[in-house]
Amino acid sequence: MDARAIRVLVAKPGLDGHDRGAKVIAYALRDAGMEVVYTGLRRSSEEIVKAAVDEDVDAVGLSILSGSHVALTEKVIAGLKAAGCNDDIAVFVGGTIPPRDIEPLERLGVAAVFPTGTPLSEIAPKIREIVLDRRSRA
Repeated sequence: MDARAIRVLVAKPGLDGHDRGAKVIAYALRDAGMEVVYTGLRRSSEEIVKAAVDEDVDAVGLSILSGSHVALTEKVIAGLKAAGCNDDIAVFVGGTIPPRDIEPLERLGVAAVFPTGTPLSEIAPKIREIVLDRRSRA
């Protein structure tokens, strides 16, 4: 099995200006042994896709509090498909995600959704499980 560290891009798409949660997640993933790249605030889907490809990440975690999670996620996934790497990069979404939007996000291809209130102790293991499963199938 591939022993290299899991690389995760934590991104804040759109106009959302609050990144405390994204930073908490970035630190939690780092503390779990993952390499984390944080994009900073207000990134376009194109910037996120470019960073994901340039940084050769295994996963993109989108932190969205603005309510536009479905539209923004759709743009990022479309960008990853256009770049030919949607099968290589898992997409996770966290933030203010109503239960009614989880299934639509999963239909778009999101690997897991972490709504506000998800215990930190559940996030890194789920990301690790999904990334290692993808690596084993590659």
